[in-house]
Amino acid sequence: MTTTLAPVTPGVRRDFRLLWIGQTSSKLGSTITSVALPLVAVSTLDASAFLVAMLPAATWLPWLILGLPAGVWVDRLPRRTVMIVCDLAALLVVLSVPVAAWLGMLHIAHLLAAALLTGAAGVFFQTAYQTYPPVLLPAAALPAANAKLHGSESAAQVVGPGIGGLVAQLFGAVTGLLGDALSFLVSAICLLRIETREKVTGRGQANTLREVGEGLRFVAADRYLRVLTIFGAVSNIGLIGYQAVMVVFLTRVIGVSPGTVGGLIAVMGLGGVAGAVVATPISRRFGTARGMILCELGGAPFGLLIALGGPGPRLGFVVAGGFVLVAGVVAGNVIKASFRQSYPPPHLLGRVTASMQLVNYGTIPLGALLAGALASTIGVRATMWAMLACVVLAGLILLAEPIRGRRDLPLAVA
Repeated sequence: MTTTLAPVTPGVRRDFRLLWIGQTSSKLGSTITSVALPLVAVSTLDASAFLVAMLPAATWLPWLILGLPAGVWVDRLPRRTVMIVCDLAALLVVLSVPVAAWLGMLHIAHLLAAALLTGAAGVFFQTAYQTYPPVLLPAAALPAANAKLHGSESAAQVVGPGIGGLVAQLFGAVTGLLGDALSFLVSAICLLRIETREKVTGRGQANTLREVGEGLRFVAADRYLRVLTIFGAVSNIGLIGYQAVMVVFLTRVIGVSPGTVGGLIAVMGLGGVAGAVVATPISRRFGTARGMILCELGGAPFGLLIALGGPGPRLGFVVAGGFVLVAGVVAGNVIKASFRQSYPPPHLLGRVTASMQLVNYGTIPLGALLAGALASTIGVRATMWAMLACVVLAGLILLAEPIRGRRDLPLAVA
């Protein structure tokens, strides 16, 4: 399959705005669920810290099973169609949770199954979504487009947890999941309205294993992609690890209310908006390679402040640490996303993306399960220290060659 990139016309810019609106809506719903779902487990089902940590683990587990095949199929099929189908499937799964609760049939197994199924839909959606902007826009427009996409996603992460916590406080955590279901519908409608079409041509007899191998070999052989993949894998263990027990840490260790949980996570999420805003100026001032290192290494140590959090004024540590940590992560992600979308050959883009995500996202269930196990043995606060220290140490991987020796990341394979 080969994909012909659409010219930059007013219609294409309109199509990008639709993608932007739809994805922002979807992220808003997902961030509501990121607070509502563990609150359902904690407040409605009285789940243990380990079972609460199992929810994000179940969400990300499908990447280990479906990640590589997803890359092959995304390279074969129209990406817009893949995303629409995934949105509609996720809508039905999320909607099943409040329905089961209203019928008095909700069980922790249902929450885990819902997390697993929405995660499976997310594998295909994210692989298609992350390779879709180059279909609409030329390479020169990708940095600004990615800054907009990441910025709005971060803004959604600011608003979403606050909404989720407030709805949980007023109407119960289960009700918050309705917002996520609605967001998938909005995303599907926006995608349906996109007029730009990919021109897909067949490649003869397809061989899934061979095509999977092509993507894996390309990533393994390329020094830049290899370093970024290893960094993402190690970093995600710590990032998801601390996030997996964050709600438990705030409610059971610090003792804040569900509404306050959402508010605290929302304020920390403002760092993502700041990170998206400063990513492009930083990469222009220092270069994309040096800017990425600066963002990742500069923000991570502040995350350790979260583990110092406590009641009253000590909540300031949680907010400040989370704000700067998220800012650094998002700014680094904006720079990496533009590089990953423009660097590989277009016909390998889906498989290269999936290969990197298999390793990056494949460690997420490990991080969540590790955090859950540690929380049950050494305590929640000690687990926060361990996971956040992992994030700090992961940044040192970016100092490896060839990234350390460059001002800018290359625009394409030499």
